[in-house]
Amino acid sequence: MSTITTEALSATTLLRFATAGSVDDGKSTLVGRLLHDSKSVLVDQLEAVERASASRGQEAPDLALLTDGLRAEREQGITIDVAYRYFATPRRRFILADTPGHVQYTRNMVTGASTAELTVVLVDARNGVVEQTRRHAAIAALLRVPHVVLAVNKMDLVGYEERVFAAIAEEFTAYATELGVPEVTAIPISALAGDNVVDASARMDWYGGPTVLEHLETVPVSHDLAHCHARLPVQYVIRPQTADLPDYRGYAGQIASGTFRVGEEVTVLPSGRTSTIAGIDLLGEPVDVAWTTQSVTVLLADDVDVSRGDLIVPTKDAPATTQDVEATVCHVADQPLTVGHRVLLKHGTRTVKAIVKDIPSRLTLADLSLHPHPGTLAANDIGRVKIRTAEPLPVDSYADSRRTGSFILIDPSDGTTLTAGMVGESFAAPEPVTDADDDGWDF
Repeated sequence: MSTITTEALSATTLLRFATAGSVDDGKSTLVGRLLHDSKSVLVDQLEAVERASASRGQEAPDLALLTDGLRAEREQGITIDVAYRYFATPRRRFILADTPGHVQYTRNMVTGASTAELTVVLVDARNGVVEQTRRHAAIAALLRVPHVVLAVNKMDLVGYEERVFAAIAEEFTAYATELGVPEVTAIPISALAGDNVVDASARMDWYGGPTVLEHLETVPVSHDLAHCHARLPVQYVIRPQTADLPDYRGYAGQIASGTFRVGEEVTVLPSGRTSTIAGIDLLGEPVDVAWTTQSVTVLLADDVDVSRGDLIVPTKDAPATTQDVEATVCHVADQPLTVGHRVLLKHGTRTVKAIVKDIPSRLTLADLSLHPHPGTLAANDIGRVKIRTAEPLPVDSYADSRRTGSFILIDPSDGTTLTAGMVGESFAAPEPVTDADDDGWDF
């Protein structure tokens, strides 16, 4: 395995990305090839894969086994659970979510892509764009994933023909653009042979764009959430009541977005009570400023009633509270979601009772048309819902904040996750059409 110094890692950026695609499109093989050819596989891991492959009568190592870790996955040759992998090159660090392709595990794809900045959607060059491809493109658009890579795999099985790749790239890009996906980069690959995964392919000299790894290393990634709406969901109230800290009362949580400063006036939602930040503790030490993803304890100047589930926000930038939530959802449970369904709605650290008041529409993936008032959403359906909550919630639009603009619906009887929801408009507005860069195949 290649050696990367701590200094080099500290200077690189982090990219979270997910893979998606239909069954047998080669996602796990692509991930395995990516790890293997970038020298991110430990020797003992590779030896274990070689032994497992040999026991199954395969001459070459089955690189898909590097990610398909569950026994059922190995037996069936499919991905069932989300497999997270961490690797690094001298240019960037990566957190990779290898998500299932089978339609019944679409819920896992939602989980894997919910925090991704880039999604790699694989397509089998022999089959082209299929329904599951459209579903994954729609989910990527709903989750506002800013970058989508179309990896047209198994080019070796279609003779590395440019016209096959171009036709698939054009169809997918037109579909994704209609969904409002801001950027699609199409790359022809063969994960099995290694073409255009880490190293450029000599068999496709008609393609002049980056390999998959080159694109992952160079795609612009913005982690600057410090200028977004500041939001701190309270997870825990710290009240030691010791001799040293008799009056200490801190409100602990991970900052979802934005920046908080000592002396800033804040509002606690949904109560609407206001105060001023008297102190911020980070890792046991006082700081003047804290920002996104840091886990902190905030102390307020006034004795305000704050509990787990409350949201601390700047008074000058507070979201409206509402009991009527309209959102686009992806239904992930086997039992259908129906009008009148009584559920629990979990938003940040707060969970409240709610009822589904209406299902205005269901999305038809084939042509992106809306089926009005279906009355129910089945497993893997995408649709619009109107929900009435028992208590007011401070929700942002998902377009403004992926953290505080999202929620899940839970079955109150057994705790099963029913639905993943995104507050506000369904999809981003399509970008204006510009001339494509033929050299880079960036459709």
